[in-house]
Amino acid sequence: MIYELRTYTLKAGSIPAMLKANEDIGRPVRGDDYGKLEGYWFTDIGPLNQVMHLWSYNDMVERDKLRKELGSLEAWVKEYIPIIRPSIIKQELRFMEAHRDLVPPNDQGNFYEFRNYRIKPGNAGEWMKRFVGVMPTRELYSKNICAWITQSPDPNEVSHLWAYKDTNERKIARDGVLQEPAWQEFSAYGAQFLEEMTSTLLWPASFSPLK
Repeated sequence: MIYELRTYTLKAGSIPAMLKANEDIGRPVRGDDYGKLEGYWFTDIGPLNQVMHLWSYNDMVERDKLRKELGSLEAWVKEYIPIIRPSIIKQELRFMEAHRDLVPPNDQGNFYEFRNYRIKPGNAGEWMKRFVGVMPTRELYSKNICAWITQSPDPNEVSHLWAYKDTNERKIARDGVLQEPAWQEFSAYGAQFLEEMTSTLLWPASFSPLK
């Protein structure tokens, strides 16, 4: 399984129009026939004026095949693309391999935190192994949705997605896990390999499977 995270930076004020175009045209035309939509969000804290959407495919061969088929759909090319293209400033793609199964939260009404770390070259695999190993302790406090190692464009990145009810729950979770000896041990190990860390808080679109 390969995951593709697409991040679009939009012109200021364009997020409502982008979401409406997807709800009215993009999703009905595409469905899950050209890759499975796992989540669609807009940013509110962190980088602004962005939408992020997560797709899954069996492999890159299937992804390339389905993307070509999607590009041949008349409704996609003539109805959807002309609406969204003028709003897009930049598009970024990240291809990721999951090291935990993607498991949705048990309920809806969540917001999500996407954390991305750049690791010193050659250490992403071992870092992720230990991260997955300490997950039972971490999940005493909040729900992990998935954890990935990036395949491209930068193979030295790890990413993880979390669900919370509100920012207060997030703070309680993060403060609580800091008191756990197992997490303290992992943090001391992992910190030596971290070169850059980013966090983006995401709110799900009405049509997002992850809500």
